[in-house]
Amino acid sequence: MQPYLFPYIGYFQLMNAVDEFVVYDNIEFTKKGWINRNRILMNGVDTMISFPLKKDSDFLPIKDRYLADNWPTDRKKLLNKIAELYKKAPYFKDAFPVVEEIILSEEMNLFKNLLHSLEILKVYLGIQTPLIISSNINVDHGLKSADKVMAICNKIGATVYINPIGGIDLYQKESFKNNGLELYFLKTGNVIYNQFGNTFVPFLSIIDVMMFNDQPTIHHFINQQFDLL
Repeated sequence: MQPYLFPYIGYFQLMNAVDEFVVYDNIEFTKKGWINRNRILMNGVDTMISFPLKKDSDFLPIKDRYLADNWPTDRKKLLNKIAELYKKAPYFKDAFPVVEEIILSEEMNLFKNLLHSLEILKVYLGIQTPLIISSNINVDHGLKSADKVMAICNKIGATVYINPIGGIDLYQKESFKNNGLELYFLKTGNVIYNQFGNTFVPFLSIIDVMMFNDQPTIHHFINQQFDLL
């Protein structure tokens, strides 16, 4: 998987469901993806937050991208925004210090910053799965899509590969089977909770889940509220 900024809960369901979680650092940055942005709740609707990036080629891999020079100032504004939006949430006092630790990181390299954030969130969420950096795996990194996935899986001795449900049109079970791999897709279930009594807005950043739910409830969401197809 690519590293995402404060991912939605399905990302952590996937992380928790596997024995090893490989994080891509040497694939192209996806401009319209979730690598440096996500959605939180504002006045009952979703709003985007992001980590601004230094201007550079969109073709550079994630590991070669850096946060903008003004990030040390912007991060304080972002923290203030999150605090203002969630200060009345029931678990703000538990969750905000975790968010604060991540956003106040001094790491300006995008991948290292995101990896650091995933490690912190993993601890808070009680996930034990080790994170492996893709470029540390000795495969042909010029491979693309399913070929690269299968090469990585075979190199680390995997027999099963689990992908988010969004990949169901990208990867074929038969081709994985021909390479000695079982392929499954994880579909996040009906994760619903109270958001200030408003109409529920699904699939927001894990920040939202943490603000409105205690750790045992989040643990239940991560462990049980999904299907493998």
